[in-house]
Amino acid sequence: MNTLLNKKKEPIDKLAATSAKGHSLGGEAVRRMVRSPVAIIGAAITALFLLLAILAPFIAPKDPYERYLQSEVILGQGIIPGAQAGFPLGVDDFGRDYLSRLLVGAQNTLLVGVLATIIGVAVGMIIGGLAGAFGGWVDTVLMRLVDVMLSVPSLLLAISVAALFQKPSQWTVIVAVSMVGVPIFARLLRGSMLAQRGSDHVLAATSLGVKRGTIVLRHMLPNSLGPVIVQATLTLATAILEAAALSFLGLGDPDPNRAEWGIMLSRSARQFLDIRPELAYYPAIAIIVVALGFTLLGESLREALDPKNRR
Repeated sequence: MNTLLNKKKEPIDKLAATSAKGHSLGGEAVRRMVRSPVAIIGAAITALFLLLAILAPFIAPKDPYERYLQSEVILGQGIIPGAQAGFPLGVDDFGRDYLSRLLVGAQNTLLVGVLATIIGVAVGMIIGGLAGAFGGWVDTVLMRLVDVMLSVPSLLLAISVAALFQKPSQWTVIVAVSMVGVPIFARLLRGSMLAQRGSDHVLAATSLGVKRGTIVLRHMLPNSLGPVIVQATLTLATAILEAAALSFLGLGDPDPNRAEWGIMLSRSARQFLDIRPELAYYPAIAIIVVALGFTLLGESLREALDPKNRR
């Protein structure tokens, strides 16, 4: 009898020992991402972009707003100087160093993407949090509003919001792009919180007489943020693409002096594609690569945090 009990006990002891040495979901996700080539590539691209954006004012070889070779630009004859000594990527139609403008443009592009994502997350969490916490008619009203926003294609929604402003600016782009993410974050948080409402720890807190506000803020909300964080990483990629699209359509910042990839692509692709197509290629490639980096990192993070993938 004892031998049989010991045989049944051994696997349990091994499992207990493994659990004692186990790691949290976050630690396991980090190790899984470190072993993933896709995550490494996405993290490398993202880190390089962030580094360039932060250090852009210090590593830019020239003043991005100084018109160094304006006298050599003859638009009537289709002449815009290309790569030459001191100007590796040539100059734009105002004679400004294009490499410096690309580097400084990374900072402005990051600013637009981050602020648009933060605003979208904040507003979406307020809507989704209220719907998930109260339910009932509050949930019904807020989710019908979200359904209306989701029924409109993202770019069309951004264009509609941007068109409401009389004077386009950088903040116009930020607000318009942020509204695209609001229904996505609201849906995610609301779904996660509804799943938490039936969990054991929430039911236990409710049975002990804990106030609803405390349950929502201390139990439901913290355990529902995982999908929102992952989606925020993915939304950074789409925010950069949509900001560039708005600038291309003429609904972005009209200031031609601002070094921002969307504005640079819009001006170059519209006016100088036949003269100097490289002026459109460089910001377009930068936008694609950075969007790819955030997408790869976000998808890897989503898979790493999925409990179904734990072994």
